[in-house]
Amino acid sequence: MNDYDALRDYLKKQSLPEFVLSFAEIEEIIAGELPRAAQRASWWDSLRSPQEKMPQREACLAGGYVATRLPDGKSVRFRRLKK
Repeated sequence: MNDYDALRDYLKKQSLPEFVLSFAEIEEIIAGELPRAAQRASWWDSLRSPQEKMPQREACLAGGYVATRLPDGKSVRFRRLKK
């Protein structure tokens, strides 16, 4: 189990097409702290450099969502993938 399996499982249970979670809410879901790198938009961007496998990106995609860090630098928008 990697650190982001809980996030994947949380996302799989969601039915909204789009929603926002704060970093604090994500940390609660994963029962741990996000790394400093999470403050960078590129760390979350599921569609950027798809050949670069990163566990947080993989968890979001496996959960059925694309993640985008918001300009406030403290929250992430999740948008459901088109099927």
